[in-house]
Amino acid sequence: MTRSLTLLRAALLLALTTTGAQAAQCGNTAAGYDAWKAAFAQEAAAVGVGQRGLQALANSRYAQGTINADRNQKSFRYSLDKFLQVRGADTIVAQGRQRKAANPGLYDALEQRYGVPAGVLIAIHGMETGFGRFMGDSNVVSSIATLAYDCRRSDFFTPHALAALIMVDRGWISAQTVGARHGELGHTQFLPDNVLRYGVDGDGDGRVDLTREVDALASTANYLRGKGWRPGQGYQPGQPNYAVIQAWNAASVYQQAIALMAARIDS
Repeated sequence: MTRSLTLLRAALLLALTTTGAQAAQCGNTAAGYDAWKAAFAQEAAAVGVGQRGLQALANSRYAQGTINADRNQKSFRYSLDKFLQVRGADTIVAQGRQRKAANPGLYDALEQRYGVPAGVLIAIHGMETGFGRFMGDSNVVSSIATLAYDCRRSDFFTPHALAALIMVDRGWISAQTVGARHGELGHTQFLPDNVLRYGVDGDGDGRVDLTREVDALASTANYLRGKGWRPGQGYQPGQPNYAVIQAWNAASVYQQAIALMAARIDS
């Protein structure tokens, strides 16, 4: 992580610890969202968010579609076999093997640098966005701000909302940027604060842009390494790196699916 990103993270954490007494009041309906935005703007300003980020927050709207999606993640309650079928595991594996064969140098370089094998990165990429074919159609700022306002998981999403506003202010995303329903960005669906923590300029163009495949794959590998990935160790249930896959997504069926698909791609 660059020095500038380290400073941004430090400022964000300082703001969260020093503004707790004046924290914006969460809610469970759209009714209090505008009042929450006004209070949350003070927290954003304390992090150092400038006019662009604050204006993006002011223009954001309560995202009912995000709330609906957050309450209805039914695929994570499927059996493993059903989950693999619904998510198209066989297609992901087949296309993943083709992608690995077509660009071995990229995946070898990523494994050399971060220790994460191709199969894991490819399985995540395929699972999250079908290899970039659908990266979302929801406004990122509205989605993530709505989740920060919503009482269900406000503490979890508040740092991501602040990070999203920092990214707008610095021109990494715009107020119109779209992503997934929970505000995730790019090929492998990073939440904004994870972009600040683990984002990598993989293609060397001077910016972290997770809608670019190389940046997204490098950032994903960097995230997994940051969570404790041990090069050369296994990643199936009970093996050392399975805990790192668990850090990527909390759903047990998702974790098992990634491990299984990755092994098939790597075989």
